[in-house]
Amino acid sequence: MAFRRSLAVRTFSISALLLILVHGSFCFYLPGVAPEDFRKDDTLKVKVNKLISTRTQLPYTYYSLPYCPPKKIVDSAENLGEVLRGDRIENSPFEFKMRAPKMCKVVCKITLDAKSAKEFKAKIDDEYRVNMILDNLPLVVPVQRRELESATVYQLGFHVGLKVHIPGSKGDKYFIHNHLAFTVKFHRDLQTDSARIVGFEVRPFSVKHEYDGKWEDDNTRLTTCDPHAKHTVMNSNSPQEVEENKEIIFTYDVEFQESDVKWASRWDAYLLMSDDQIHWFSIVNSLMIVLFLSGMVAMIMLRTLYRDISKYNELETQEEAQEETGWKLVHGDVFRPPNNSNLLCVYVGTGVQFFGMTLVTMMFAILGFLSPSNRGGLMTAMLLLWVFMGLFAGYSSSRLYKMFKGTEWKKTAFRTAVMFPAIVSSIFFVLNAIIWGQKSSGAVPFGTMFALVFLWFGISVPLVFVGSYVGFKKPAIEDPVKTNKIPRQIPEQAWYMNPVFSILIGGILPFGAVFIELFFILTSIWLNQFYYIFGFLFLVFVILIITCAEITVVLCYFQLCSEDYLWWWRSYLTSGSSALYLFLYATFYFFTKLEITKLVSGILYFGYMLIASYAFFVLTGTIGFYACFWFTRLIYSSVKID
Repeated sequence: MAFRRSLAVRTFSISALLLILVHGSFCFYLPGVAPEDFRKDDTLKVKVNKLISTRTQLPYTYYSLPYCPPKKIVDSAENLGEVLRGDRIENSPFEFKMRAPKMCKVVCKITLDAKSAKEFKAKIDDEYRVNMILDNLPLVVPVQRRELESATVYQLGFHVGLKVHIPGSKGDKYFIHNHLAFTVKFHRDLQTDSARIVGFEVRPFSVKHEYDGKWEDDNTRLTTCDPHAKHTVMNSNSPQEVEENKEIIFTYDVEFQESDVKWASRWDAYLLMSDDQIHWFSIVNSLMIVLFLSGMVAMIMLRTLYRDISKYNELETQEEAQEETGWKLVHGDVFRPPNNSNLLCVYVGTGVQFFGMTLVTMMFAILGFLSPSNRGGLMTAMLLLWVFMGLFAGYSSSRLYKMFKGTEWKKTAFRTAVMFPAIVSSIFFVLNAIIWGQKSSGAVPFGTMFALVFLWFGISVPLVFVGSYVGFKKPAIEDPVKTNKIPRQIPEQAWYMNPVFSILIGGILPFGAVFIELFFILTSIWLNQFYYIFGFLFLVFVILIITCAEITVVLCYFQLCSEDYLWWWRSYLTSGSSALYLFLYATFYFFTKLEITKLVSGILYFGYMLIASYAFFVLTGTIGFYACFWFTRLIYSSVKID
């Protein structure tokens, strides 16, 4: 009785705890940082971030241009992902007071020399945009859609300036945005009178400011500003031209607007920058097509194999049963170790490492930990997960290596830990040297490079060796059938079973499962937009796994029926060939969607897409390999072999 009472109390306690956790989950905001409350006249710190351009893909620091600096420039602490993205967050001379509007506040006055004028013109030519941050919210420019009067889209940052061709003039004229009309939206708590920032917008103007008398910094009265008017800029029709020896006065306004948007929903406007209807419809359409094809393939394979296996098991005494199809005739060679088996083990281990990293990253992203509000969080998580997944890479490569009767597991472990990162690091080092030569903030500093090397050799390599040691100590995987000592001769194959042709055909379906989602991913990376629908991305990833497995199994079955037992490498290359189509699509995207004209920017684009395609090859190839590995072991263990 006492035991039952104790058990009931424990059950009630556990249930109560679960209810508390479930209730608490509705109150816990995962993305971004904790909210900060501001009272009236509290100081708001405006920070500046990198200058970005979709035309060059080369970020620069804000103060690489002769903008007005604060008394002392202070760099904000950035995580690993932010540094790799080229983010350089610094303080600014813009001073805001909560719910205290300012009209035509003077920041500074500068006189352009030849070098400064040239730098401004170059950035205006390349359509660079200025990024700022307030309370972890990026600065956006609201743009009214022409087709929908009530709809507003938001563009990240504002342009440095404008280039205008004036008829009758010798060349183009350049005008700088030197007056910024900020709008800070806040949500007020009526009980405490504190407020939280829920929006940060700007309208940039180019104004040729004028003043009376002698310049006295902040005390100078500008005749081009009217502090009593709603729009403080009076002569905005007279823009500020960028020319040598020109005097430029930088000013700004601050307006505060109360909003009904709550703090937890403040990112909604930022994440709806693209047409969601097209996005959702395209994704669903792609998933339906791939699911239909996958269902058809699975049904055909199940029916065919069931008939073959049943027939062989029922007619095992009849010799003619063994000659009806060819896949059973190669049972003595199908598990013969392939050529370059060590290299295959390395690639399979690396693919397992990538698969684990991708899966766990998506889980964190779906939960909201890697939302756009957590700048650099996605890249940081991917790097750290890649490092710690080295344990599974070593284990899987070592297990496969021992099955191939290998004895020097340390060499395989070293290759698994070094080969793929070495290839990627070589390409990355060359690209980083190019970025460094352009004096871009996208260049990875030496300190960060040292941190990456430490993660590689200090953590990843030891974990790979630990996994390899554990895997090699395990009993070897036994083949379901014995392997003949003398290899069987492979008959002449039909043209459609040619390895190159079948491999290229096999990569089309996996690529078809992801190419629509790939468009949005490329857009978010190269056109500086937020990517946030990780739920759909996870569904696409699941469909990719199913598609890679099924198309590889189907082609492997046809190959074995043709009495060709060299399936090890072909199974890896069949689904891995989808990476070729990914790179070709990236090339198509480059020429149709991007406006990159500089050679350096083109090299960076194709260099990074080459790394992405190589990683995709390793991932999809491993999925196809393990699907065939499971398939061959299943069918040859299901039939009776004399």
